[in-house]
Amino acid sequence: MSTPMVRAQGVRKHFGRLEVLKGIDLTVERGQVCCLLGPSGSGKSTFLRCINHLEKVDGGKLAVDGEPVGYRQHGNRLHELREREVAEHRRDIGMVFQRFNLFPHMTALENVMEAPVRVGAVARSTAREHAQSLLEQVGLADRARHYPAQLSGGQQQRVAIARALAMKPKLMLFDEPTSALDPELVGDVLDVMRQLAADGMTMVVVTHEIGFAREVGDTAVFMDEGIVVEAGDPRRVLVDPEQDRTRAFLSKVL
Repeated sequence: MSTPMVRAQGVRKHFGRLEVLKGIDLTVERGQVCCLLGPSGSGKSTFLRCINHLEKVDGGKLAVDGEPVGYRQHGNRLHELREREVAEHRRDIGMVFQRFNLFPHMTALENVMEAPVRVGAVARSTAREHAQSLLEQVGLADRARHYPAQLSGGQQQRVAIARALAMKPKLMLFDEPTSALDPELVGDVLDVMRQLAADGMTMVVVTHEIGFAREVGDTAVFMDEGIVVEAGDPRRVLVDPEQDRTRAFLSKVL
């Protein structure tokens, strides 16, 4: 059997006395789209940030492609990686945030080129060609030389997706990528994500877009107060949930 892309076993995380994750068990297979849903403060984004070690877990085990996140295993002991080693591991994980965080002084093309050139030591000509291809993939080939201030929010988010793809990740994380967008701009971003899913990209998506989760997701995970309340096929979890808490949530967002 192939190694899951993401495996969480009893993952815990606290900030001071506040325990945000209270023992998360979750498996995401290769090529799957896992959608995390739930109210604000349920721990969804914190868990996502733990996957690429932007937050350190305080308990349990978390592995990406069979490797402990932020640690190296020697026998039965885990040794924390240096920041440089963690950064190397992050190259395989693309992340798209609520805010686009593009470099304002760089064009769309330069934003997408930056990481391969600076971090991946890719030749500028090669990086430029790949970046142009990625901008075409997200429907922005004609905006390559535009600066972020000249782009709509939806266009900026699509550049951010292209930028995350530029390092050729094996896993993509999306933290509510449409929540900062005007409603009419959401569709274009979701279309790009649909195409990534169709192309076989493994994705973990924190989202309030119930329709997208039902249509594209292989697994829907409803979280509340730091635990997984319910998980399974989105067509079941989002249409006929078993748990009262899931039903109560969906009644307010559908």
